[in-house]
Amino acid sequence: MKIIAPTEDGVRELGYELGIDMSDEDVGFFHELLGDGLHAAYGPLDAENDYLPEVKYPRTPGYQPGPAEDPLGAWYYKTNIKGAPRGKLKGKRVALKDNVCLAGVPMMCGASTMEGYVPDIDATIVTRILDAGGEIAGKTNCEYFCFSGSSHTNAIADTHNPYQRGITAGGSSSGSAAAVASGDVEMAIGGDQAGSIRNPASFCGLYGMKATWGLVPYSGVFPVDITLDHVGPMTATTADNALLLEVIAGEDGLDPRQFAPQVRPYRAALGQGVDGLRIGIVREGFGHPHSEPIVDRKVRAAAKSFARLGAQVEEVSVPMHRLGYNIWVPIGVDGTVEMMMRGDGYGTNWRGLYVSSLMAWHHNWRQRTGELPDGLKLGMLMGHYVHSTYGGRYYAKAQNLARKLRAAYDAIFETYDILVMPTVPVRPRQLPGDDASRLDQLGPGLGNITNACVFNVTGHPSISVPCGMADGLPLGMMLTGRYWDEITLYRASDAFEQAFDWQKL
Repeated sequence: MKIIAPTEDGVRELGYELGIDMSDEDVGFFHELLGDGLHAAYGPLDAENDYLPEVKYPRTPGYQPGPAEDPLGAWYYKTNIKGAPRGKLKGKRVALKDNVCLAGVPMMCGASTMEGYVPDIDATIVTRILDAGGEIAGKTNCEYFCFSGSSHTNAIADTHNPYQRGITAGGSSSGSAAAVASGDVEMAIGGDQAGSIRNPASFCGLYGMKATWGLVPYSGVFPVDITLDHVGPMTATTADNALLLEVIAGEDGLDPRQFAPQVRPYRAALGQGVDGLRIGIVREGFGHPHSEPIVDRKVRAAAKSFARLGAQVEEVSVPMHRLGYNIWVPIGVDGTVEMMMRGDGYGTNWRGLYVSSLMAWHHNWRQRTGELPDGLKLGMLMGHYVHSTYGGRYYAKAQNLARKLRAAYDAIFETYDILVMPTVPVRPRQLPGDDASRLDQLGPGLGNITNACVFNVTGHPSISVPCGMADGLPLGMMLTGRYWDEITLYRASDAFEQAFDWQKL
């Protein structure tokens, strides 16, 4: 790419977009200066290669499976990328949510505006999986720019719940959940800004871990808001979840989300039981206006069952939890507009790995806004209105209150080791059909994040554990712990998994 200076009309348009009034004389003056300045300041960069991580393992692009091979709509591309000849993940097949860069394999983040893009790097977690002997089985469908809690906004296909066709698999890591729950792969990577690992894990009967913010490097994964971004494992067992986290956790030197992450041997939690643990059932996590009684009842019963396994279980109150969603909204919505969309996925003002090829491709969404789904448009309109009318006041206030919200939870964690509530306060719902109203198309993804998004704001580790069935569909309970204490969450998850057949609860 070679930098090209704007025409005089282009300078006039730039001024209009920035709110700068310019006379004809101003336009001519700045046009001349911009031409010289751009070539002098930016031109030398055109001759330099981008400074990107090495791609270590050979691969082919793979292929896009048809409906006969992919009846659930779980897959975007299937591949067969072999890693090292030995390692912790030898014999394990791992799927990647399609917001994770996999060099040489198409990536679209669920969005028609990204279709045709092929990354030139592997995300850090991809390299770590391959270094550990794992096999990358392909890229799984996700929601359009990961902006939905349902599984019907992907530009190519809806993703169906493996337990019942026509029912949502949850979002936005919908394909990853469906691929694991259907047995296509043992493990998958999901991304989580508001519950997008835990929500589909809950709906599909899986274990989905959103680890402490910064434990797993996000380098090479399509961002939404740097303060909310998480990436992590989705598996059919606690043991596999702990194993995959062991492989992908730890500092990579490229991700400013990471600040001295504390990595532990997570599989050491297996078989340790819950004797001596203090578990709090968070009152405010239940009884939301949209909560379903059967979900609240099943999750309460599952949480209380830890007492039969040797833990001390009590009800606790965190009044500020109910404000967590309202704190998340300005961060998630403003972040979506300013970083993910207007910032071409990466924004500015942080040091780390920028995938410049992705940014260049994504930039073209501006010419294709008619393709964006209504949920994303609504978020963009809301975020842009608030930001343009009130400046960054609400985003800033939300980030300030995020510290208070984390402190409220940290205070409870001085007494309790684990806190429990429903992952999603509702059962998996029916996918909207093609004849559904625009409002019905919008609705299923909106009520799913009330509990989960709180811990994207605070950064505490949080795992969804399958804990029962309702009308033949899975339900999940969310276990949350102290910063860097994923190992205690795995203790409880494994103990529950070994003691109970959750499909009979």
